[in-house]
Amino acid sequence: MKKTVLDVTKRIIERSKASRQTYLSRLEEALRYCEGRSFRHCLPASNLAHAIASAPPEASKSLFDAKEPLIGIITAYNDMLSAHAPYEHYPAIIKKEVAKAGGTAQVAGGVPAMCDGVTQGEPGMELSLMSRDVIAMSVAIALSHNLFDGVLLLGVCDKIVPGLLMGALQYGHLPMALVPTGPMPSGIPNREKAKARELFSQGKLSKDDMLKIESRAYHGQGTCTFYGTANSNQLLAEVMGLHLPGASFVQPDSPIRRAFTIEISHRICRLARHGVEHLPIGKLITEKTIVNAISALLATGGSTNQTIHLVAIARAAGIRIDWQDFSDLSEAVPFVVRIYPNGPEDINEFQKAGGVAALITELLEAGCLHEDVNTVAGPGLERYTKTPILRENKIVYQKAQTQSSNPKIIASAAKPFDETGGLKVLNGNLGRAVIKTSALKKGARTVIEAPALVFNDQHQLVEAFHRGELYKNLVAVVRFQGPQANGMPELHKLIAPLSVIMDRGFKVALVTDGRLSGASGKVPAAIHVSPEAFCGGLLSKVMNGDTIRIDIEAGLLELKVAEEELEARNPVQMDLNDSHFDFGRQIFSPLRRCAMDSEDGGSSIFTYNQEAHTWSERFAHVGREESRS
Repeated sequence: MKKTVLDVTKRIIERSKASRQTYLSRLEEALRYCEGRSFRHCLPASNLAHAIASAPPEASKSLFDAKEPLIGIITAYNDMLSAHAPYEHYPAIIKKEVAKAGGTAQVAGGVPAMCDGVTQGEPGMELSLMSRDVIAMSVAIALSHNLFDGVLLLGVCDKIVPGLLMGALQYGHLPMALVPTGPMPSGIPNREKAKARELFSQGKLSKDDMLKIESRAYHGQGTCTFYGTANSNQLLAEVMGLHLPGASFVQPDSPIRRAFTIEISHRICRLARHGVEHLPIGKLITEKTIVNAISALLATGGSTNQTIHLVAIARAAGIRIDWQDFSDLSEAVPFVVRIYPNGPEDINEFQKAGGVAALITELLEAGCLHEDVNTVAGPGLERYTKTPILRENKIVYQKAQTQSSNPKIIASAAKPFDETGGLKVLNGNLGRAVIKTSALKKGARTVIEAPALVFNDQHQLVEAFHRGELYKNLVAVVRFQGPQANGMPELHKLIAPLSVIMDRGFKVALVTDGRLSGASGKVPAAIHVSPEAFCGGLLSKVMNGDTIRIDIEAGLLELKVAEEELEARNPVQMDLNDSHFDFGRQIFSPLRRCAMDSEDGGSSIFTYNQEAHTWSERFAHVGREESRS
């Protein structure tokens, strides 16, 4: 193991000592409850009768048996979104296979699944990050009946997987696994799509023409094929041992995809409370598991959204990580995977080149992953270096190819695309931020120093672009986009106009307390700036013409204005009523008020009380003057 990886792991374990111990103590207390019987048989008879009233006759024997497993299914199915539409038939498959294993499966509940692709640049995007907390709460409600011995989580995309895990870890005494659907078949090349978007932003393509092009990119069931947040979720879930080996990137209509669903239905029964390999999810996810996820994220240049999501997932398990952990690991973990927007090819080509098995093989050999972790497939990450094949309708594993079949997509750790990971943390008087370096063009400027052009929402920037006001060296500051301001929407729509300006030879960068899509690249962007402008961050004092310096190599984000002048300036007070009402946004005001900052995971439902070492719901208003806990 690399010394840095071991050191960061040790630091996280020490930092998390009190909170993790509290979490594990509660997990053990939950396991002792109703010891020797299934949880459902600790309910009074009338309560249990309600739970089994709708069960078919053939399930009755299993449900009345105190030791046969009852598996809960939590599903993000809807038939509007490509990635979740395949889940329509999963519950029927799972019920049939769990019955074969001697148990019963029931749909415990559903969670919402919204698509950032549909809501980009629209009011609905301001609900996106908060939907993650709603999903976590929905999971808690679905499991509140205290019936189940194991759980299968059906969800794939951006906020759905983190939300599922945040909720699932509140029931950390239950064994659980994630069940993916896989990516859609490849459409037009992503570079062609990105170029079309730039032309459209300049008025050189009609909306009808643009729709035809976009529909060639997004054209079937499954996740989008670029390496955005959804596919980052899938890759990290597999590296964390929450998927079966090789399950992440098999397409929805592949025969082996159904076989994976069948296999996990049997596995969850073995992992369940009275199963022969009992493994609660709270013990599967450990400090080492989280470090493995960060390392895989860095090695692949994954979505910057994960610098928020992994923090929140870890926090839900009593594990405390911060951006410094990402930054230090980034210096030790090589960048070995190029998938669009970090390279020309998509996730299907990554799968053909060797996929997650090839990636894990390289990172294990390079000493960047902990092998001694638990997984839903059994102990040890080594089993995730093997390739699944279908034999007589069953999955068997064979030793994977020792090297990537396409070194332009998956490089060796000995000859990586870059010696360091794909993310960098920036610090300075403007606060802390994250920048995705893996998507920048080779030879791109690593230092951008230019006058600020300040916008208080993303639409102002787009309007200024159409008026021709951006054709100059600039650092675009888009503020009041943080969790407490307006729910922290993604600002992916800004990449096309800023790319056009950059292609004209101007120095261009973006600084924002908002988020960018996992698909965003090319433009140097310091994002997730914390503290956010709404909470009194220095972003609220930036004025047009102020010089901002971004030094990627030095990890610097600096407003070059004299301290005396900054002291004399009053922060801008932004009226955010337009972002707080209509399109359902008004009913989310309690979540906005309670949101923690980006580095703490941007969550509004849980906070850690360091003195009492307990978790509590965060009811009190978080004022602008409050510092990070």
